[in-house]
Amino acid sequence: MKSENRIVDFLEVKVASEELLVSVNRLLPQLSPTAKPLTSEEFKQLVDSHNSRLYLIRVDGIIAGMCTLATYQIPTGHRAWIEDVVVDKDFRGMKLGRTLIEKVIEEVQKTIPCTLMLTSRPSRVAANALYQSAGFERKDTNVYKMAFPSPQNS
Repeated sequence: MKSENRIVDFLEVKVASEELLVSVNRLLPQLSPTAKPLTSEEFKQLVDSHNSRLYLIRVDGIIAGMCTLATYQIPTGHRAWIEDVVVDKDFRGMKLGRTLIEKVIEEVQKTIPCTLMLTSRPSRVAANALYQSAGFERKDTNVYKMAFPSPQNS
């Protein structure tokens, strides 16, 4: 792929490396100010998991964005969620978010018969417009969360 004479690559991370970990940890604060950096072990677990796929987008060899595809089986069928979509602030405006989403949709269509879902805060106007233009339909539902911090060691 080329974007304005730049080489743009889309890839699934198959092997955890320190170089990729540094790039992912550079993107995490841009995704969420409360995101904590991944440790080497956490990154390896993510990459090695059978239930998640980490996708990156590079521009001229520099990791410029990422997203994760999480999959699982439930009694009513397969589900897949696109999570943690982020494009580096220095690379925004190049339609890299669109490319990430479209490429993940292509990967899902080739490999997983499922319902593909994602969530986005209403305040993320551009992201919501992107997802709708990519074919996602807004679902009228409530999302609830309950956080479980790491257990305290005695």
